Amino acid sequence: MTVDLFAGIAVRDYAAAVAWYQRLLGGPPSFLPNDVEAVWEVAANRYLYIEVRPERAGHAMQTLFVSDFDSRLAEIAGRGLTPADFEVYDNGVRKALFHDPDGNEIGLGGAPA
Repeated sequence: MTVDLFAGIAVRDYAAAVAWYQRLLGGPPSFLPNDVEAVWEVAANRYLYIEVRPERAGHAMQTLFVSDFDSRLAEIAGRGLTPADFEVYDNGVRKALFHDPDGNEIGLGGAPA
């Protein structure tokens, strides 16, 4: 069985959101299905997308767990974004929390240092 994932995030301002997610994810959208959506392929068959839905904006909570946590954070910082918060769980797993312009929470998780 194959499972593809599309994780959606409601936003208010399309242009501001696309610009912010480009900085977070390191490049332009993988594809633009229409005038109110932008989609980034973050891994094979795994997608993060934004959609203009003002009534729902600001309530998303997504976490991307990456094997290159430290270098990914450094790259994101180089593009001008810094985490709003940083957590380390009892098992050593780390999580950097970012907030997009609407307040949606995008976490970046990584294995213990």
